[in-house]
Amino acid sequence: MRYRILGKTGLQVSVIGIGTWQFGGEWGHDFSQTEVDAVLDAAAEYGINLIDTAECYGDHLSERLIGGYLSRRDRSRWLVATKFGHHFNSFMNRDDDFSVAGVRQQLEASLQALRVETIDLYQFHSGSDAWFQNQELWMMLAEQKRAGKIRHLGVSILQKGSELQAREAAGFGVDALQVFCNRLDCRAETLYFPHAQKNNLGILARVPLASGLLSGKYKPGAAFAAGDVRTTFNAEKMQRDLAEVERLQREEVPAGVPMAQWAMAWCLKNQVVTTLIPGCKNPEQVKANAAAAELVTEF
Repeated sequence: MRYRILGKTGLQVSVIGIGTWQFGGEWGHDFSQTEVDAVLDAAAEYGINLIDTAECYGDHLSERLIGGYLSRRDRSRWLVATKFGHHFNSFMNRDDDFSVAGVRQQLEASLQALRVETIDLYQFHSGSDAWFQNQELWMMLAEQKRAGKIRHLGVSILQKGSELQAREAAGFGVDALQVFCNRLDCRAETLYFPHAQKNNLGILARVPLASGLLSGKYKPGAAFAAGDVRTTFNAEKMQRDLAEVERLQREEVPAGVPMAQWAMAWCLKNQVVTTLIPGCKNPEQVKANAAAAELVTEF
């Protein structure tokens, strides 16, 4: 495993982390505590030290499963990141709540679910610019930092993008940006990376495998089972992306290199990217993801 410093925080973060949306049950599988333990034990074995989750991955379900794991392991070896701003109702059905009182309640619920005293990175989660610019919200979060409940603040920018949030984040005491970034969607390089470099912000790159499309496992015409979030994606765009994946595999992926590892290493070639947070469903996928770190300097 390789490690990079997360902006100006001083935190040494593995370049491959663990994304845990899947633990909330919206990727076609309901995870047991035993399965989550196996995934996170494998992550620890391969040197991964970052877990990224959110209050709305299930109704704090992902957080509870992670908390169940952390309660029986060495908490100090892990950097735990979670997010705020939504209430989970049902499959792909959430209500926004970025109010000061609502976020304070979400924070307490996340601390309880994760079974931790401090959240290492607490992130504004895919909210509008209007909610982001609420000074009272950031004042309350600064108070929670002083109280020791939050170590660092971050912004997880919504998929459609917000250059404003990247530009103004540092002024609100933010130390890291989480952004949508993969070989099929490179907007982050121009929208966010310059602000991260200017203000020394860490970058967490999410969806580095384009929701699994860059794994190379899926061909044009692929369909996904009910209960899988990918059934909600635009069907025409999905097929265009799968055709582009075939072209990339044919023209850009070096012979003998697994496409998923190549796609993650492609993101990490840019030194402004601190870490990737791919999802994984089992220890074998954790091992494959971790191996991408070895390719970063090879092509």
